[in-house]
Amino acid sequence: MKLHVLGVFGPLVSVIGLVLCSLFPAQAAESAAASSPARRSTVSIVGDEFLINSRPTYPGRVWQGHRIQGLLLNARLVQGIFDDLNPATAQRWAYPDTGRWDAGRNTREFVAAMADWRRHGLLAFTINLQGGSPEGYVKDQPWHNSAFAPDGALRADYLERLERILDRADELGMVVILGIFYFGQDEYLQDEAAVIRATDATIHWLFARNYRHVLIEINNECNVRYDHAILRPDRVDELIARVKGTSREGRRFLAGTSYGGDTIPGENVVRASDFLLIHGNGVTQPGRIAEMVRQTRAVPGYAPKPVLFNEDDHYGFDQPTCNFTAAIGEYASWGLYDQGKNDYEDGFQSPPVNWGLNTVRKRAFFRLVAAITGSEDPDTRSAGAPAPGYSE
Repeated sequence: MKLHVLGVFGPLVSVIGLVLCSLFPAQAAESAAASSPARRSTVSIVGDEFLINSRPTYPGRVWQGHRIQGLLLNARLVQGIFDDLNPATAQRWAYPDTGRWDAGRNTREFVAAMADWRRHGLLAFTINLQGGSPEGYVKDQPWHNSAFAPDGALRADYLERLERILDRADELGMVVILGIFYFGQDEYLQDEAAVIRATDATIHWLFARNYRHVLIEINNECNVRYDHAILRPDRVDELIARVKGTSREGRRFLAGTSYGGDTIPGENVVRASDFLLIHGNGVTQPGRIAEMVRQTRAVPGYAPKPVLFNEDDHYGFDQPTCNFTAAIGEYASWGLYDQGKNDYEDGFQSPPVNWGLNTVRKRAFFRLVAAITGSEDPDTRSAGAPAPGYSE
């Protein structure tokens, strides 16, 4: 099976460099090659297994008879670089102790929490350049959270925050599933040309920084309310192919896209993608999670490749079977989605976010991750078995 690896090319590390990368991405990457920083972590795929630094994830691990090696357990943590460019709504996200929103603080606290996630066995998280809904399942999204100018150019302040997160993930040996677009925010891009420019600029910026531990999710839930036709299911494979067709010294980024809850990927996306992203939102029966995995692998054009849930808002981690363990039983990776309440306590998606393991739900998820992966967990009596004494 062919091995695909991510990569590559050198950066400009100043704000000027970030601006040049957004305005002239290819030229900036090429001119910066000589100063390319060294990196520690590389993600790749062989068959249906993920590898970090050419070694399968969770090597040799089996949990309750299920193969864990090669999976990529993850969490939806999309607001790590969140900001609100709409002054009419920015105050909604104020920290309770200061009475104001602070994008820099949000990223600093995200970075500070990452080592604890990794210690519990979490190897990946999803972050998005246009975030996710900070108030949950709502129709209108008046806030403006986007790393792109209307013409698709990159915003330097967003990239500075993203760089801190990607650098720390690289140090920790974690994979970042980087979403580019989010419905409810894609309308801030003026036309399809801007969407394409934003895609290209993102990929060239990653090349310029020599990142090799990033997976590309073109957009979150391509079948949900996108303004631009190229971001919808029947055409999003064009952007997947565009990312895959962009390389530096033989390296490229692995790419795919996700669908809304309880939706099976279309044939065009299955054929185009390096990995398949599905969501468990709306799926209340674990048996349906298992069925989704089987149906995804039955789509015409499927060849062995990882199947990955990177969003599911169902828990029950203390139950004999839950959505998480049902996915594991079908050899599919699983990711937590915990919305929260904008209270600096609950959840991982409603700013201001407390990125620590400060709630019963967060601790329950991470304890189960530690049990499944055999990783260190100070609160778990036995790392190789389900942790007793916790519940949803």
